[in-house]
Amino acid sequence: MKVAELRGKSAAELNKLLVELHREHLNLRVQRATGQLAQPARFRSLRRDVARIKTILNEQASQASA
Repeated sequence: MKVAELRGKSAAELNKLLVELHREHLNLRVQRATGQLAQPARFRSLRRDVARIKTILNEQASQASA
């Protein structure tokens, strides 16, 4: 996910996307536990996407309060 794409979204859209990413992370963990994981590198990219979204949400919150 590109940062420019995320910055164009509202806080509600980002929160919705964050929930979807957490759900996908759960599914990947289940796949890993059952031995069916096809893309182990997806964990890393998913974790970084979550961090990007949280960073942008925090930036938006700090700009709104300032």
